[in-house]
Amino acid sequence: MKNILITGMNSYIGNSFESYMKQFSNDYQIDKISVRGEGWKEKNFSKYDAIFHVAGIAHADVAKVSEKTKQMYYQVNSILAIDVAKKYKFDLAGKSGQFIYMSSIIIYGEEININKKRVITLQTRPNPSNFYGDSKLQAEMGLKLIETKDFHIAILRAPMIYGPESKGNYQQLVKFAMKLPAFPDIKNERSVLHIETLCQYVKNLVSNQVGGVFFPQNKEYMRTSYMVRDIAKDHGRNIYLFSWMNWMIKLLGYIPGKIGRMTNKAFGNLVYEKVGDE
Repeated sequence: MKNILITGMNSYIGNSFESYMKQFSNDYQIDKISVRGEGWKEKNFSKYDAIFHVAGIAHADVAKVSEKTKQMYYQVNSILAIDVAKKYKFDLAGKSGQFIYMSSIIIYGEEININKKRVITLQTRPNPSNFYGDSKLQAEMGLKLIETKDFHIAILRAPMIYGPESKGNYQQLVKFAMKLPAFPDIKNERSVLHIETLCQYVKNLVSNQVGGVFFPQNKEYMRTSYMVRDIAKDHGRNIYLFSWMNWMIKLLGYIPGKIGRMTNKAFGNLVYEKVGDE
C-alpha cells in the first residue's frame, strides 16, 4: 500500500487524480489537505510515500494586475511549494520520499507563432515572459536545492490540460465549438495533456519513486481546428472547417499588437519533443 497526499483541496487536477485513483484503492491510499493558512504545518507527513503538490494560482491576466497580486503568485506558487516540500523532508527524517510539483510549459515563455514551429526539448532553457511563469520557475529552482538521493523531486512541466470541467485556455476552445458555425482549418501542432493521461502519468511516477523534470503529453499533437470540431461533436453540433482563408489568417500572425497575439495563441505551433514511448 502506497500513501499519497494531495496538497490543495479545490484543485481540478488534484480532485481528478483523487477520483482516478479510487479504482486502485487496494494498493493506494489517497489523502488530501488544504495548505491555506497555517494549519497544515501541524500535520505529520512522514507516512506518505509521495506528496502531489497541486496548490497554486494560474491563468492570470498578466497585463492587469497589481504589484500586490504579483507577490501573491510568488507566495503561493513558489514559497508555499518549497515550504511544504521542506516540511515533508524534515518529517521523513531520512526516509525515502517523493515530492511531485505541477509546473507548466509557461516557464519557457509565451513565444508561439502560426508561421513557425517551436519544439521544446530538455535542453531548452526556461525563459518566462511574465511573473506567472517566473513564479513556477522559482519554485522549481528552490525545490531542486533540497533534492537528495532519498528525497526525489519530480517536476511536471505540463502543456494545456483538458478534460471534463477543465478551466483555462481549453474553455476558449469550448466557446468556439459551442457558438461558431465554421472554424479555420489551420495545420498547426500543439502539445496537450488529457487529464486522465496526466493522472496515469502521476500514478506511474509514484510507483517508480523517481525524480527529474518531465514533459507529460498526449501521444499525438493537437490541431486546434480538430479539437474544436471534436468538442462540437461531443455536444451534438457540427462545425464546418474551411481552409480557403488560411493565407490571410497566417498574415495576421505578423501583425503587432492584440490581433497578432490572438492569432498566434489560437493557431500557433508549440510542442514538446517526443521521447521514447511517451
